[in-house]
Amino acid sequence: QVQLVESGGGLVQPGDSLKLVCTISGRASRSSYTLGWFRQAPGKEREFVAAVRCCGSSTHYADSVKGRFTIFRDNAKNTGYLQMNNLKPEDTAVYLCAWDNQRIILSSVRNGEAYDYWGEGTQVTVSS
Repeated sequence: QVQLVESGGGLVQPGDSLKLVCTISGRASRSSYTLGWFRQAPGKEREFVAAVRCCGSSTHYADSVKGRFTIFRDNAKNTGYLQMNNLKPEDTAVYLCAWDNQRIILSSVRNGEAYDYWGEGTQVTVSS
């Protein structure tokens, strides 16, 4: 089992930055994994934000966040991050960390069904 806890959300103004943290515990692989971030806004379906696959610089982003968000994992701290810059009101959502103990194939990395473990989420609100 793998446990995920998100933190770092909050209320910010447009143009601000936030860094979300996903604390990973349990039987999380360090040699084969996929870490993903998804988000869900009120009344909308959950959508893919970003993912990183072990190993190397295999990162993937939704078009809506490319160039503004950066996903990375600190293996030593067993922690995942989502650095969010230049936030926009449309980024408002609950952000969820997802994990799988294997390198998900490229065609499935944006599909939440491919991930075995999920956190409960952290709220991000972007408003002036």
